[in-house]
Amino acid sequence: MAEKNEYIELPWTMNSSSGDDEAPKDPRTGGEDFTQQFTENDFEVTPPAQRVQFILGEDVDDGTHVSHPLFSEMGMLVKEGDEIEWKETARWIKFEEDVEEGGNRWSKPHVATLSLHSLFELRRLLVNGSVMLDMEAQNLEVMADLVCDHMVSAGTLPSGVKDKVKDALLRRHRHQHEYAKKTRLPIIRSLADMRNHSSSKIEEHSGSILGATTPISLTASEPGPPGSNGNSNLSTAAGAMGRFLTVPGGKASNRTLEDMVKSPSNQSMARPGSGTELSEQQHKGNTHFMRKIPPGAEASNILVGEVDFLERTLSCFIRLSQAVVLGDLTEVPVPTRFVFILLGPPGSQSNFHEIGRAMATLMSDEIFHEVAYRARKRDHLLSGVDEFLDAVTVLPPGEWDPTIRIEPPAAIPSQEVRKRPPELPKEEVDEEEEEARLREENGLSRTGRLFGGLINDIKRKAPWYISDYKDALSMQCVASWIFLYFACLSPIITFGGLLAEATGKHMAAMESLVSGFVCGMGYGFFSGQPLTILGSTGPVLVFESIIYEFCQRMGWEYMTFRFWIGMWVAGICIVLTAIDASALVCYITRFTEENFATLIAFIFIYKAIENVVVIGKNFPVNQGVYNCVCTPPIGSNASVIDYAMYNWDSCESHNGILVGGGCGTPPTENVFLMSVVLCAGTFLISTVLKEFKNALFFPSIVRQYISDFSVLIAIFAMSFFDYSMGVPTQKLEVPNELKPTLSTRGWLIPPFAEKNPWWSPIIAVFPALLGTILIFMDQQITAVIVNRKENKLKKGCGYHLDLFILSILIAICSMMGLPWFVAATVLSINHVNSLKLESECSAPGEKPQFLGVREQRVTHILIFLTIGVSVLLTPLLGNIPMPVLFGVFLYMGVASLKGLQFFDRILIMFMPAKYQPDYMFLRQVPIKRVHLFTMIQLACLIILWLIKSFSQTSILFPLMLVVMIGIRKALDLVFTRRELKILDDIMPEMTKRAAADDLHKLDAEVGLLARIFPWGKGSRGRVVTKPSGLDDGVVGSGGAVGTGLISCTTSNANEKEFEAQSSLLKK
Repeated sequence: MAEKNEYIELPWTMNSSSGDDEAPKDPRTGGEDFTQQFTENDFEVTPPAQRVQFILGEDVDDGTHVSHPLFSEMGMLVKEGDEIEWKETARWIKFEEDVEEGGNRWSKPHVATLSLHSLFELRRLLVNGSVMLDMEAQNLEVMADLVCDHMVSAGTLPSGVKDKVKDALLRRHRHQHEYAKKTRLPIIRSLADMRNHSSSKIEEHSGSILGATTPISLTASEPGPPGSNGNSNLSTAAGAMGRFLTVPGGKASNRTLEDMVKSPSNQSMARPGSGTELSEQQHKGNTHFMRKIPPGAEASNILVGEVDFLERTLSCFIRLSQAVVLGDLTEVPVPTRFVFILLGPPGSQSNFHEIGRAMATLMSDEIFHEVAYRARKRDHLLSGVDEFLDAVTVLPPGEWDPTIRIEPPAAIPSQEVRKRPPELPKEEVDEEEEEARLREENGLSRTGRLFGGLINDIKRKAPWYISDYKDALSMQCVASWIFLYFACLSPIITFGGLLAEATGKHMAAMESLVSGFVCGMGYGFFSGQPLTILGSTGPVLVFESIIYEFCQRMGWEYMTFRFWIGMWVAGICIVLTAIDASALVCYITRFTEENFATLIAFIFIYKAIENVVVIGKNFPVNQGVYNCVCTPPIGSNASVIDYAMYNWDSCESHNGILVGGGCGTPPTENVFLMSVVLCAGTFLISTVLKEFKNALFFPSIVRQYISDFSVLIAIFAMSFFDYSMGVPTQKLEVPNELKPTLSTRGWLIPPFAEKNPWWSPIIAVFPALLGTILIFMDQQITAVIVNRKENKLKKGCGYHLDLFILSILIAICSMMGLPWFVAATVLSINHVNSLKLESECSAPGEKPQFLGVREQRVTHILIFLTIGVSVLLTPLLGNIPMPVLFGVFLYMGVASLKGLQFFDRILIMFMPAKYQPDYMFLRQVPIKRVHLFTMIQLACLIILWLIKSFSQTSILFPLMLVVMIGIRKALDLVFTRRELKILDDIMPEMTKRAAADDLHKLDAEVGLLARIFPWGKGSRGRVVTKPSGLDDGVVGSGGAVGTGLISCTTSNANEKEFEAQSSLLKK
């Protein structure tokens, strides 16, 4: 360890370039220095991150320095058979793919793992090698000429081997996709084409070729003069070229013309004749892989290899002024912008390969590749490398296996923190003002005028109305429509049966279907949030039964009294809309909404299992003696024993006669077991196929369709299985006539009846108040769940408009004697989940990212339109077994639990600490406090379950939801504000984690800068690090290698340096 005050210099300096790095013909040569008022010393003393931020912060003065997505490809100079050519060995879009030499195929995309030595060597090559920026070259031959001339003038390339280097650069490029269909043109055809399109350059120098070592270019040019002997020229040229290039391990003898296959890259410029046609024949791009390339992408080509005529390493970093397609240089027809060339003597192939991977990985890095586009000199590239080294993470060699390929992560952290300078501390934002602003954006703030919130909702949703129909043009919407149709149909019919028992058949399945059609169509066309699915709920059923029992005791006409209750409910809801009562939704936090959502999900799961258990009670497995036997026909000589082996369904086919009291119905001992199989099979198939989009089989579009139609596939598959087995399971019963269930009532309810006193419409306001609370809470809690931030909805909310439309629908249903429909939580959650959008995986290895939800009205309209015409589909719907629909209920209940933080915290209670997932709230809140919050929430859930389970108390369920809000408010006395903000908000998990990681990293950078440059007029410290175990020739930058500090020294910097640093930080 050096002494404390000793200063250790870095082995390189930022002003290492001795000459102009601009390529010849660059119009910027001699232009004004971009640093303007800052000197070179000011730029050098700043940390790499600040230098990069300064480079990226400059305005782009023209279109040539605008960054594009990059596709990087690395080729190595190899000997394939008798041919010497460039062979593609790896490629990058976002992640690395290597050619598997043994399997002759591409590897799985993986995170590139680099050695520090290769990065340091690459930096050394950029310091000492050639850097040519904004080169003007339209084909590979011109580029090779400029590179060789530049190296010769710089003294790094002996003039005697210039032609050999150029010849190596112009070799043919063979790509991986060409090996599977590798073909060669017949030698006669090749010679004929070459004779017809011989280069004029060859003819001009044919006399000097015989005795010189000038490489011959097979550039397609204009035909030579008549009578010229193109064949003899080419043969002589081929013999001359055979002496120029020898790859270690190959033969040194002269090579045939077929050995010296030139790259069609030098034919990239269009010329008269068929030169371009010849290029296309020799190289065909990988069009299949082209769809993976981002639009507007450019290429970065890395060429590395070893040759026996060089004694020292040559390297050159090239940026073309304009991207151009260089023939077969790249496997896909995208224009090349960057080229990195690395040639050296024998014995360095493996090192060159690692340096090439390091260069390609740098070019795939979001920050460095922007620096490469904007760099105006060598120092800017070195700053990008240094910043990359500062950001890398080192894996100790003894703690991981380098042969293991790291899978691409599900989500990549944002790199914006590396682009922007550390911000100065901002003034503390008033949280109350911030919450008020968010409420106003969501329409949850009071406007102070009548119907102000409703008007704002209409203004917010009107611009999106047309797009609500255009955005539905997708097969995903078709799958969602059919799935939700079956998911809504069965509850409506089941609810109708329960309602018939509770109301004396005044309302039953037919009334429920008509109500679904009326409410669904009206809500779908005019609501503010059409993703919300309307349905029948348990509290509404209890409310209807209480009203019916009251009317029976009083001797009143039930439907007439219900008519006035509905009118009052509709009127109160309109008043609530007028006074912006929906603004109270802001008090429904995650605590309340997740309690409600979890309760409804548990009810779906419980009811699905309960219905199957009921089937087992009605059709037990062990039924005792089945009183039915098959007997032989009259007059037959067969004995009873002979026919006793035939069962109920095969007896008649053998002309037998069924005898016994139980022969009227088929045996049912297998009904329960079959129902269990159908329910479980539907659930498992739906669950497995829903996740099939992440499977490894089939193309992505096939996987997506299977995932979208998973529930539909499960329903049809299990229905067909039931049909083929012939077990008499319970089937879906749909009314087949469009008429009221009771013949004594019509489709319009009279407002007055003889049995009802004149004051009955007045007292109807009291049950209407309870019904309003029930409907308001059911509707708004479900709306809050649908409008969660993590769903990334873009078209805004519509709480006031939804309530207004619902009040009109309730009035219509009351006049027609139909059940009231409100927002159904589980159905709405599954509707949203079925319409989620994910990014298309363009880059290999890239995981799809959640983009939002396909917000549209068409699925909601089609669902309830189909429900309305279900009466006409009775022959088809009657074949669907009820256990299959119970399996759909089970799937919806389980699926709606996914993503609920409350359910995740319940599961965490049963996990050992080392197996607990890396949730955001576990990072910031002690686990005991998390469990305490979960226990309180779980106790509230149990209370809600008990209240809902008993008919005497279930009517109080909406009131208990209001109590939940009060309990949540009381938690302010138990938990700190910070803990409640983390455990009880609706920010998505991944977004919070990414924001926290970036903030933590930014804080660390600010802290580091504060230690390096303590602001003030006193001394400022400078930290220089040197990795242990490396010599002075290969040393890392900054803290990138993760080693301790070697030494520190303090010195006074001049005022100009201080001002430059201050300006960079404030920028």
